[in-house]
Amino acid sequence: MRAVDRIAAGAPPAEVAQTLGLHRGSVYRWWAEYRQGGKEALVAKPVPGRPATLTDDQLARLADIVAHKDPLQLSFDFGLWTVEMIATVVHREFGVQLHRTTVGRILRKLGFTPQRPLRRAFQQDPENVEKWKTETFPKICKQARKAGATIYFADEAGVRSDYHSGTTWAPTGKTPVVRTTGARHRLNMLSAITTTGQLRFMVRQGSVGAAVFVEFCKRLLADTDGPVYLIVDGHPAHRAKTTTEFVASTGGRLQLHLLPGYSPELNPDEWVWKNIKHDQIGKKTITSGEQFNAIVTSALHRLQKQTSKIRGFFADPNLAYITA
Repeated sequence: MRAVDRIAAGAPPAEVAQTLGLHRGSVYRWWAEYRQGGKEALVAKPVPGRPATLTDDQLARLADIVAHKDPLQLSFDFGLWTVEMIATVVHREFGVQLHRTTVGRILRKLGFTPQRPLRRAFQQDPENVEKWKTETFPKICKQARKAGATIYFADEAGVRSDYHSGTTWAPTGKTPVVRTTGARHRLNMLSAITTTGQLRFMVRQGSVGAAVFVEFCKRLLADTDGPVYLIVDGHPAHRAKTTTEFVASTGGRLQLHLLPGYSPELNPDEWVWKNIKHDQIGKKTITSGEQFNAIVTSALHRLQKQTSKIRGFFADPNLAYITA
């Protein structure tokens, strides 16, 4: 409208295009349409296409359901949202039948993407978790600074030779075969890390009971100057009488602090096992028990030298309470 008004007032179309930052061809087209049909010819035309299947209010309601409702609450027998289930919700709530492709398009329009969910135990107590983050752990940090103690986060994990992860390229429709040993070998690992990137570990065959855990604690004390504050979960080995007696025998040089129950996401040492098991062991071809043992130990030694990577484990949003 502004371009046409200026041309009608006597300005050259090319000059109008340059002044308004428009394409010259557009200005000439608008002027031609104006001369044929007046300003009515310049009114925006409706965008062609099928009308929206859901109203704005319905879209908002759907987004709220998917974001805040568990499918089990809506009588589904599966705990993860699928496009088919969401299509069923749309039909139940709004009486509209939608194809799964249309549902996927609507979800992306609403800002949703398919994601791998985080798992949390229903036994977890959110109040205890919040108290740990805002009260208990800050108090531990204050005590550690006063005592000149090092805070370690420790955990145990088992790894088996038949654990596999990763993908490989292959022709479409031809699943590749990787030859590996049919025997099953298992190792248990104990480790402890600090916010400065220190890693201490121990590898053992067989179960990890209180005696093994105490041995690990002795090594940790031998490798660390000053007191050690060890953050662990509620594993039986951490609460056993043998462990309690050993901790008492250190005269305060070792303190154990238990994380809230069912809260592995609060322990950065979980990332050690993700790195060792998923990123390294799971991609190896295991041929024997001796080779398996060597690969596990080598992977831990390699990670031990990568202090920046270990410090990076603490960047997990669930661990923000540690560096806050």
